[in-house]
Amino acid sequence: MAQVYISLGSNINREHYVVQGLNALATEFGQLTLSSLFESESIGFDGAPFYNMVIALVTDKSIEQVVQSLRNIEFANGRTLDAKKFSPRTLDLDLLLFDDLILSTPAQIPRDEITKNAFVLWPLAEVAAAVEHPIEKLNYQQLWQNYNKSSQQLRKVPLNWKQSQE
Repeated sequence: MAQVYISLGSNINREHYVVQGLNALATEFGQLTLSSLFESESIGFDGAPFYNMVIALVTDKSIEQVVQSLRNIEFANGRTLDAKKFSPRTLDLDLLLFDDLILSTPAQIPRDEITKNAFVLWPLAEVAAAVEHPIEKLNYQQLWQNYNKSSQQLRKVPLNWKQSQE
């Protein structure tokens, strides 16, 4: 079983797609542990503000299967094959960590934006405070404490989603 962390983001019909993404992740992977939901400005392009959060889960799927599942969920929620990196998103699911692996394929693990973007690091520090970054050798709480918080503004917003207890 692997400990996995996924970032979720949306800036198109945000409330709808956050719920759709969480429902799909729960269906695919089971029990989820959620960070707070944050609102942040678009980074890298002019666009509507994003909702972002991090989801922790445990799975017996391979990293390739997890990456494919995330892509399938994105496509089922309006993502297109030609989507540009810095553009509006209905649903963006990025694999941040897969245990303590360091990989470049099938995905960059740990994901580079963990240490660069507050909208990834703050929610990751909430759900994985004591977990150590496999390259930086600091835990996510320490990385968040050291982060220049004036560089990106975030605010917590209410999350209206409850995982069914089936």
